[in-house]
Amino acid sequence: MANIRYFFQFIIIMFLFLIFKIIGLRYSLILSSYTLKIFGPLFRSNKISNTNIALAMPSADENARKKIIENMWVNYGKILSEYMFIKNFRTDTKYSEKINILNKDVLDKIKSKNKPVIFVSGHFNNFELMAMSIEKSSINLAAVYRPLNNIFLNPIMEKIRKKYICKNQIKKGKSGNRELLKFFKNNVSIALMIDQRVSQGIESNFFDKKALTTTIPAQFVKKFNAEIVPVYIERIENDNFNIKFFDPIRFKEDQNTNQITEKLNKILEEMILKNPDQWIWTHNRWK
Repeated sequence: MANIRYFFQFIIIMFLFLIFKIIGLRYSLILSSYTLKIFGPLFRSNKISNTNIALAMPSADENARKKIIENMWVNYGKILSEYMFIKNFRTDTKYSEKINILNKDVLDKIKSKNKPVIFVSGHFNNFELMAMSIEKSSINLAAVYRPLNNIFLNPIMEKIRKKYICKNQIKKGKSGNRELLKFFKNNVSIALMIDQRVSQGIESNFFDKKALTTTIPAQFVKKFNAEIVPVYIERIENDNFNIKFFDPIRFKEDQNTNQITEKLNKILEEMILKNPDQWIWTHNRWK
């Protein structure tokens, strides 16, 4: 039954991609955001989002939560339509100018040091543009990704990611962890999202509640004394973005895995609270 459902999802998304290509980015943003605004609340993940916001932001009343979720679905729709134009963001100056890099000197210093770092962020708005921008800056990069459950759609998304976002794509999981080590030892920086629930993680405070969190950044800090570089992307208007690179964090030698992981969760919290409706709340974070 799952494969039948995935097949119909695949057909719908391919049909939408075809429409997006015909009508162009401007009208695709309008169509896709309106579509998700209407149909998003019908998904089971809408209830998960409401529960998550109530846990993370207890002061937000029902109307505030509803508004955040509505705007989240609008942003979700925009992200969906932008996948059809990822190539343009990569290769077309008219599109790449829509991405404003803040603190570009951070990237310049990383290049000049010629030493790999760990870039961390979360699923904010069009999160794919972060890894793309890092690789475009001529930093050797490998990005960790979670394969889609949809077996029909996943090969297409993997192809898009490898060709236009970041050529070195590492599947999340135990085998991927071995690849991470190999890349890092070969002077390749790593980019990963730290906001999803992981079975191999540790329970760490996230909005003052325990949540299974990846320890990959902490492991690289302890093993290689790696610097951690937080990254945040913000949609300014329609298809214009600010990507901010924070100063590299060098943790003290006596800080343990729990302390490092919790510190990064705190940074993630601040990013989420800056624009709550630009984070994807649909992940079952506190399950």
